[in-house]
This record gives sequence, C-alpha cells and structure tokens, in this order.
Amino acid sequence: MGEAGEQRRGFWFGVAAYGLWGLFPLYWPLLKPSGALEILANRMVWSLAAVAAILLFQRHWGWIRPLLRQPRRLLMIGSAAALVSVNWGVYIWAVNSDHVVETSLGYFINPLVTIAFGVLLLKERLRRAQWVAVGTGALAVVVLTVGYGRLPWIAMVLALSFGGYGLIKKKVGLGGLESLAGETAFQFFPAFGFLVYLAVSGSGTLGRTEPGSYGWGHSVLLVLCGLVTALPLLAFGAAAVRVPLTTLGLLQYLAPVFQFAIGITVFHEHMPPARWAGFALVWVALALLTRDALRDALRDRRAGRPAPTAVAPGAVGATVESPVEAHG
Repeated sequence: MGEAGEQRRGFWFGVAAYGLWGLFPLYWPLLKPSGALEILANRMVWSLAAVAAILLFQRHWGWIRPLLRQPRRLLMIGSAAALVSVNWGVYIWAVNSDHVVETSLGYFINPLVTIAFGVLLLKERLRRAQWVAVGTGALAVVVLTVGYGRLPWIAMVLALSFGGYGLIKKKVGLGGLESLAGETAFQFFPAFGFLVYLAVSGSGTLGRTEPGSYGWGHSVLLVLCGLVTALPLLAFGAAAVRVPLTTLGLLQYLAPVFQFAIGITVFHEHMPPARWAGFALVWVALALLTRDALRDALRDRRAGRPAPTAVAPGAVGATVESPVEAHG
C-alpha cells in the first residue's frame, strides 16, 4: 500500500480512537448502580489485565527491566498515575452525575491549559495568535463562571489534571501501552484492595449473582472497563505512525465534540445563553490555535521540512502523546 493509502488508513484509525473516547459518556452510565469509586477501581484493575494481555501477545517485555533500574522515571510514572486517577475518577463521577457537557469543556480547554503550562513551567515563548487564544480561553472561563454561578470546577480539574499528566508523560518518554501498563501497575494494588474491601463488606457489585442482585451482565460490563480503555489506545497507536501531527491535532477535537453532542442530545443537559457564550469563546480560541498550527505546518512544508509524524505509542522513547490518550 502506498503512502497515500497508509495515511488514509491512519486517518480512519485516528477517527476510531478519538470517536471511541468521545463515546465514553455512553458507557459509564451502563455501570450504575456501581458508584464512581467502584467503577474507577475496576477500570484500574482490568486495564492492567488488558494491557498485560496485549503486551504478552506482542511479546514486548524488554522495556520493563531497564525501567525498573531508573527510580526517577518510576517516580514520574507514579505521579502520572496519581494525576490520571484524579482525571478518571472525576470524569466517571461527572458523567454519571449528569455533567457531560462540563466534562467536554474540560477537554476543549485542555490545549489552552497545556500552552499555559508550557509558558509557566517550561518558559516557552508564544506567538501572538497563541497569546490571543489563551486570553480568549481565560475570558471564556470567566463567562462560564457567571453562567454556572460557580467556577466550572469539573472542567478545570479535568483540564489541569490532564495537562499535568501530559507534561509528566512527555518527560517520562514511554509509549502509550507501556505508559498505561506502568501507571495501572501503580494503581493496581490500591484498586484491588478497595474491590476486596467492597466484596468483604457486601457493598460491592462485581460478581454479585444472587437473586435480586445485578447479575453476570453487570459484572461483565465492569470487567470490560479494561478493554474499553485499551481499544482506543491501540487505534491511536495505528494512527500515530501513519499521519502527521497536524492531522492528529485536528482529530483530537472529535472527542469533546462527541461528548458535548451527547450531553445535549442524549442526556438533555440545560444550556442557558451564558454557557453557549462561554463555549463559543472556547471554540474561537481553539480555532485560533488550529489556524496558527496549520499556518506553521504550511510554512514548514514550503521550506522543505518534512511534516512530523507521531512516534508509535509502543516504542520506547516515544515523546508524542495523544491529547486524550487516557481520556475519561
């Protein structure tokens, strides 16, 4: 298959990855009446099982031993695991508490938070369009605070936790599956211990099959949390080696667009005019960022510089991460 065919395949893999992440709000309500903490613990445990099975199938274990000899990287992976745990937990709770639209806001503003981290923590210099986009995003938060009658804390926690998570992952330099394996390894024992506690106390829902309980179907859905987490990551990995970063950058907006649409059309969440105004400002900011990125890519092409492609998430040393790689 030629380069054009590979890029076409990569594009559809990217659509599949971000589309699946965008459809997550339809999955977590299926796990009720399990609480957010129980769902989160199941996701941690079964994600490690799913990723371990994939790595076993690929016979890709060589990266583990060198990593175990690098305590600094292990500490960073543990920090990333803590941040993504906050991100996953807040996301699951918010979706199952009818705040889907606000979760989409968190992932819409995540690129702006990432830029702000770059300026504040990495001392990066911004172009004029990027400054205008960040300022517009800050104004959007003010407008949304007025519209909600409170700071949109769900969106802010999701954006800040994921921005910090992405910053750490960039420094760790592990690929997607390897990184998820390391993070869920840190999460596994607390999560497993919590599930054992729920089982012993009789308040858990996993494996309850007695009359009047939730049945095997509910338990299967809980176990599938791991596969649901791993599948879009695999699709992203297939896309990452085939398409330019500018394409992935545009595709990343599919996930919050889907979440927003689901919140409005499926869960019928209320959107007063002030919230529409706030979201409109966010979309203007993202349009400015996208336009600036496309102009930069066009400038590189005219200068004869090849368009960058993302490193395969399965490769050690990968530094390019999906903006929503551990989404929701």
